[in-house]
Amino acid sequence: MYADQTSFSPDGVVTKPSPWSVEETIARLKATVAARRLTLVDVVDHSGEAEAVGLELRDTKLVIFGSPQAGTPVMQEAPLTGLDLPLKILVWADGHQTMLSYVAPAALAARYNLSDQLAAPLAVIEVVANTVIDR
Repeated sequence: MYADQTSFSPDGVVTKPSPWSVEETIARLKATVAARRLTLVDVVDHSGEAEAVGLELRDTKLVIFGSPQAGTPVMQEAPLTGLDLPLKILVWADGHQTMLSYVAPAALAARYNLSDQLAAPLAVIEVVANTVIDR
């Protein structure tokens, strides 16, 4: 469904294909987060948790990361941004294709009516995602 292009849903979710497996994409994502001196908060293994209770789910993992230095001013101005911060990238298998999905920075800025100055640090998610999938 998304294999040949970046897609944008009406709710602001961006989905991009990764040329790597889910595991390699996760490894590259962790390395990129570390290289940019961001905080890796957690990796939620949705499919692993499903398997642990006897359910089946395509390989799906959520990587949560951010920067308290960048995110705190945003949350001070708009406390409800805590629903979306820290930033998150979902890595998931779509058949034999690995996909990355995240909420576009512009959608987050619009959702919380953020000024350009407050919204600017959210753009790091685009940089991280593009670095991860870059060959």
